[in-house]
Amino acid sequence: MKQRTVFKTLTLGLAAAFCAATLPAAAQQAKIKVGLMLPYSGTYAALGHAITNGFKLHVAENGGKLGGREIEYFVVDDESDPAKATENTNKLVKRDQVDVLVGTVHSGVAMGMAKVARETKTLFIVPNAGADELTGALCAPNIFRSSFTNWQPAYAMGKVAAEKGHKKVVTMTWKYAAGAQSTEGFKEAFEKGGGKVVKELTLPFPNVEFQPYLTEIASIKPDAVYVFFAGAGAAKFVKDYAAAGLKNSIPLYGAGFLTDGTLEAMGDSGQGLLTTLHYADGIESKKNNAFRLAYAKTYKMQPDVYAVQGYDAAQLLGAGLAAVKGDIANKDALIKAMEAAKVDSPRGAFTLSKAHNPIQDIYLRKAEGGQNKLVNVSIKGLDDPARGCKM
Repeated sequence: MKQRTVFKTLTLGLAAAFCAATLPAAAQQAKIKVGLMLPYSGTYAALGHAITNGFKLHVAENGGKLGGREIEYFVVDDESDPAKATENTNKLVKRDQVDVLVGTVHSGVAMGMAKVARETKTLFIVPNAGADELTGALCAPNIFRSSFTNWQPAYAMGKVAAEKGHKKVVTMTWKYAAGAQSTEGFKEAFEKGGGKVVKELTLPFPNVEFQPYLTEIASIKPDAVYVFFAGAGAAKFVKDYAAAGLKNSIPLYGAGFLTDGTLEAMGDSGQGLLTTLHYADGIESKKNNAFRLAYAKTYKMQPDVYAVQGYDAAQLLGAGLAAVKGDIANKDALIKAMEAAKVDSPRGAFTLSKAHNPIQDIYLRKAEGGQNKLVNVSIKGLDDPARGCKM
């Protein structure tokens, strides 16, 4: 009896070992840990949730897996606070030992995340923050972007404003990296087109006391105003701009974040606004239609550009993992596959530049009803100059 028991145990053990050996490698591996570091409170909370929803939607469409590996999420609210960026990133990288970092909205926080990612060589995908440096001076093999640089939509709007014949423009933004780079991108194209930025107004983030600045704009009487605001602050600015009587006398333009996810809060004040961005609600394509339907069914709301960027962050990671059959430890091959990926995005297919930033169409959109409707393609296949990138 003892001999039979020992033989049976050995047989079962050998069978189990044989089955494990014949399973695909990905099936034997642990879940891939994805660290989502995004704003889930404060001014940018809605943006953080939309990015998260988009990312998770693509994973769900693939049965909860990417590259054959199950995905496990670790979440940190970054509070849009650059001072906490290093500490919060280390919670994910050192405490939770995530394989991939995904974040964030605020450019200042993203810069802190990039520092940790570079030091630890952790794969880092940026699904929003447009800080030019992330794919510029701070570019690195392990840093990718599924969104935009601050320069891209701003440069496109500068071109549009010049083509409309405006000669004098005032710019306004919060005093932080994203705002400064956006207004500089606008200025570069606008002045190249023959215009002049006559005043650059800034206020501390996230201050929303706009009235003194609106009074100054009214006294300058420019041909137009270009702004970079997003989230709740954007909605308040547009309402205050209209209430000050400026909407009908001085055209207001902005990077698309001015009106993305904020039109409902703006009400009538936002109607007719022109913005430029790498996504518009009226893009007619099989991919965009399917994405919008799936997002609406899953989350009971319409997607915006932030949801698209989260969705594409997952698509980009998935392309890399599929190429290495889920072996995330094979980092060199994973990075090469992500570099070569052509992402079939709801915004339109895009590839990546050598600096790992999307080369993408920038659309002119008009706010009508609750949508940012497509007017035309402002610039096709716009590639950020990636100034300072030595990769």
